[in-house]
Amino acid sequence: MHAKEKLVVEVVAAHNLMPKDGEGSSSPFVEVEFENQRQRTQVKYSDLNPVWHEKLVFHVSDAADLPYRTIEVNVFNERRSNNTRNFLGKVRVSGSSVAREGEEALQLHTLDKRSLFSHVRGELGLKLYLSTKEEVKQVVTTASGVVVSKKNKKMQSLVAPKQMGQDSGKISLQVEPIPGDMKPVVITTAPAPVIPSSGGGYFRGGNDYSLRETSPLLGKSNSTYDLVEQMQYLYVRVVKARELGGGEAVAEVKLGNYKGITKRGNAEWNQVFAFSKDSIQSSVVEIVVKESNKDDFLGRVWFDLSEVPKRVPPDSQLAPQWYRMEDKNGERAKSGEVMVSIWFGTQADEAFAEAWHSKAANVHFDGLCSIKSKVYLSPKLWYLRVGVIEAQDVVLGDMVRCPELFAKVQVGNQVLRTRIASPASSRSLSNPYWNEDLMFVVAEPFEEYLLISIEDHPGSNRDDVVGRMILPISNIERRLDDKLVVSRWFSLETQSKLRFASRIHVRASLEGGYHVLDEATVYSSDVRPTAKHLWKPHIGVLEVGILGASGLVPMKIKEGKGGTTDAYCVAKYGQKWVRTQTVVDSLSPKWNEQYTWEVFDPCTVISIGLFDNSRVTGAGAGHRDTRIGKVRIRLSTLETERVYTHSYPLLMLHPSGVKKMGELHLAVRFSCTNMLNVLHMYAMPLLPKMHYVAPLTVAQVDGLRHQAMAVVAGRLGRAEPPLGREVVEYMLDHDSHMWSMRKSKANFLRLTNVVAWLVAAARMLEMVRSWQKPVYSAVFVAVFMVLVLLPEIIAPCVLVTMAAMGLWRYRRRPRHPPYMDARVSYAESVHPDELDEEFDSFPTSRSPEVVRMRYDRLRSVAGRIQTVVGDLATQGERFQALLSWRDPRATFLFVMVCLVAAVGLYMVPIRWLVALGGWYYLWPPKFRSRMPSSAVSFFKRLPTNADGML
Repeated sequence: MHAKEKLVVEVVAAHNLMPKDGEGSSSPFVEVEFENQRQRTQVKYSDLNPVWHEKLVFHVSDAADLPYRTIEVNVFNERRSNNTRNFLGKVRVSGSSVAREGEEALQLHTLDKRSLFSHVRGELGLKLYLSTKEEVKQVVTTASGVVVSKKNKKMQSLVAPKQMGQDSGKISLQVEPIPGDMKPVVITTAPAPVIPSSGGGYFRGGNDYSLRETSPLLGKSNSTYDLVEQMQYLYVRVVKARELGGGEAVAEVKLGNYKGITKRGNAEWNQVFAFSKDSIQSSVVEIVVKESNKDDFLGRVWFDLSEVPKRVPPDSQLAPQWYRMEDKNGERAKSGEVMVSIWFGTQADEAFAEAWHSKAANVHFDGLCSIKSKVYLSPKLWYLRVGVIEAQDVVLGDMVRCPELFAKVQVGNQVLRTRIASPASSRSLSNPYWNEDLMFVVAEPFEEYLLISIEDHPGSNRDDVVGRMILPISNIERRLDDKLVVSRWFSLETQSKLRFASRIHVRASLEGGYHVLDEATVYSSDVRPTAKHLWKPHIGVLEVGILGASGLVPMKIKEGKGGTTDAYCVAKYGQKWVRTQTVVDSLSPKWNEQYTWEVFDPCTVISIGLFDNSRVTGAGAGHRDTRIGKVRIRLSTLETERVYTHSYPLLMLHPSGVKKMGELHLAVRFSCTNMLNVLHMYAMPLLPKMHYVAPLTVAQVDGLRHQAMAVVAGRLGRAEPPLGREVVEYMLDHDSHMWSMRKSKANFLRLTNVVAWLVAAARMLEMVRSWQKPVYSAVFVAVFMVLVLLPEIIAPCVLVTMAAMGLWRYRRRPRHPPYMDARVSYAESVHPDELDEEFDSFPTSRSPEVVRMRYDRLRSVAGRIQTVVGDLATQGERFQALLSWRDPRATFLFVMVCLVAAVGLYMVPIRWLVALGGWYYLWPPKFRSRMPSSAVSFFKRLPTNADGML
C-alpha cells in the first residue's frame, strides 16, 4: 500500500430510520470517527430515508495496520429546538473490509443499539476504500448542520446564511472569515434521489430472508413420485454389438448437438443415456458404432422420436432388441448388429440414477461419476467400552526411581490413556491398579484391532513400552443392558527374557444398548439403539421432494461462461444419506428427485444441504466442495399427511456478514398409519434405556461424537462417488462446539424471550400492587380473595385457562415449517471482528495484538458471568446459613421465629394467613413503607462463603 493513501468513507444513504422528532420523522446526520479523527455529514431534515453520497476522508497512519482497526459510524437526529441530538444507531466496521479505489462496493449495515435500552432500527449504506486522490478536509458545521471546508487549521467564524430556500436549488452562504486566505463558500444541493424500495438497490429488506410458500406442478397423487414435477427424458440403452469383425469398439449416441460415448470394450457396454426432453432439438436419435482405436465407421442405426414408446413405472422395462446397422450410404450393412432399447420416461425410471445425462456432456471425465445421484448408508456404529483394571508382574527396567505406569488403549486412530498409577493405589510397583473405563467408537464390519500397552513415563518427552497385547474387536463380547461382562486376564508381550509372564486384567464390551451420537444432539435425526433387535416398529414415513433451487450465487468461474455453479443436494435422516445428481452450469437448477425415509420418532430433524461440485471440472480429490446453505426441518412441527411446498432461504455466514446464497425449493410430507402410536412416542424417553441407566458424561458424549463423525466421514469418503469429508462435517455440524460471541448473544436473546412472559407478569403484578389503575387492582384483590376462600378451584381454573389459551391460539398456529432465521441467529447485526473471531482457525492464526484484544474481551464477558454466578451462590449460601449457626444470633432468631410461626400456623387457618399476606402485599402505596421489610433485611445480613474467597 502507498504511504499517502487516505481512507475514504462514502456515506451513501440510510433507510427506515427511527422517528425521534416527535412528529413521526427525524433529521439525521452521520458522524464517522477513525483514529481520533471525527467528521460528519450534512443534516437531512425530516427524512427517514436520507441520501447523502458524501465522502469523508481520513488520514491513515499505517495502512498495513488498517485490517486491525475499526471505523466508528454513528447516526444522530438533530433537534433544532435546543441544539441537541438523539441517537439513531451505530455501526462498527472492521478495517479488513476496506477496498482499494475502483474496487469499492456498497456495504449494507444494520444499525446497532448503543445500549440495551436504545430504540434503533434501519440500515446504513457505506462505501469504504483507500485513495491517493482525495484530500483530508477539516470541517466546521453550522447549527443547521451545513458543512463548510476549513483549510490551514485556522479558526473561522461562520455567519448564518442570509437566505435559505426551502426548495432544492442553490444555497448561498456568506462567510466572514478572519484574516487569511478563507473565501466565501457556495454549497449547492440537488434534488434528493428516490431511494430504492426494500429488497432491491441499496437495501435488502427482511423479507429476503423469509420463507415463501410455492405452488409447483407436482405429480399425480397415485404415482410413485407425487411430490416432484414430472420431467420427461429420452432413454437409450446400448447393450452390445455383434458380428463386427473383432477388435474393440465404442458406440456414440447422437441427438442434435448432444453426443454420448460408451466406454471402450469388446462390444459389450450395457450403458444408458438420458436426454432431457426440454433440450431435444432433433427429431432423430442416431447410434453410431466405431472402432475405438482407429475411429473407423462400422455402422449405425437411427430412430424417429415420434415412434418411440412411452414407459411409466411400474410398467416393466422395455426388452432390448437386435437391429441391423446401416453403412455410410444408408444401405443395410452386410455384417454387424447392435442391441438397443429406447423409450420416453421420467425421473421415476429405474435407469435414471445410472444413466449418462446430456447435461453432463461438458463434464470432465474424472467428474462424471460425481454428478450421479446416489443413496448412502451410514456405517453401523457401536460404542466400545474398555475397562483397564490392573496389571500383574510388570517387568521394570529401571528400579532406581519410582515408575510412572499408565495404560494406553488404541483403536484405529483413536488413542486414550489412563491416569498414572500412584504407589498408594497399587499393591506394589510391578502390580499397578487403575480400574478406568475408556470409550471408543467402532463401526461394522469390525476390521480393526484393540491394542493395549503398558507404558512407563521416565521423562518429559519419553514413554517406554513395557508390555502390550492385541485383541480383534470382532472377538469382543456384545452387551445390550447394564449387566457387567466377565473380565479376562490377557498375557502381555514383553521384551523381557524372564520365564514368568506379565498379565493385564481387562473388561471389554461392545455396547449395543446406546445410540451412538454422530450429529449435534439438538438436531438428532435418529435416536435408536445400535442393536437392531431393540428397535421398535416405525411409526410413519417421511417423503421429501427436492424440486430445485433459484437465485444461486455463482461459486466458480469457468472459461467462456463467467460465474456459474454446479449444484447438488445432500439430505440426511437417520442412517440414510441421499445425494441428488449434479446440475451443471446452472444458477437455477432443477432436480425433481423424491426420497423416502422410515420415521421411528417424530421429534427428530432432517437436514438438507446444498453444495457446489468441485470435481465437475476435473479439479481432483484435493479440492473441496463448497457449501451453499442448509435447511433443517423438525418433523414434530409438521402436520400429518399435509404436503408442504416452500422456498427456503439459503443463508450462510461469511466473514463479511450474513449472505443469502439463493433459495431451495422442497416438498415435504410426513405420513403415519396410526396416530396413537405417534402420540405414544411423546411419553417415551428420547434416548434408549442405557443412556439413563448407565449415563455417559458430557465430556464423553462430546468426545465420542467427534470420533463418530470421523468414522462416518471416513467410510462415506470411500464410497463411489465419494461423499467428501467437508460435506459430512457440515451436515453433522462438526463446529457447533466452537466459541462464538455471536452465538452467545443469540442464546442470551433466546433466553430473554423465554423469560419475557415472567417479566411481563411481574410488571403487571407491580402495576396492580402500585394501584396505578384502581379498577384493575380492586378486581385483582377480589379474585385473589375468592381463590383464597375457595382453594379447591385454583388448580381447575389454572388448567382451564391454559386450555382456553391453547384453543384460542390454534387459529394462529404456524402454517409453515421452521427455517434458518437470521434474526434469531443474531447474524444481521453482528460485529465484523466477532465474525472474524468465529471464522478463525483453532488454534488461532491471528496476530498477537488481535488475540490479546479478543482475550481481554472474553475476560470482560466472563467477568460479568462470574459476577452473576457468584451472586446466585451468595443467595443459596444465605439460605444454608439460616440453620448452620455460622451467625449464632441470626440462627437463634430464625429458630425462634420458626417455633412461633409453627404455633401460629397451627392455631390460625392457612387460608386466613394467605389472605393477610396478600392484603399486606397489595396494600395501597400510600399506606406502605418504602423501606425494605424485616425479612429481606434479615436475609441480606446472613453470612456467606464469599468471606473466605481470595
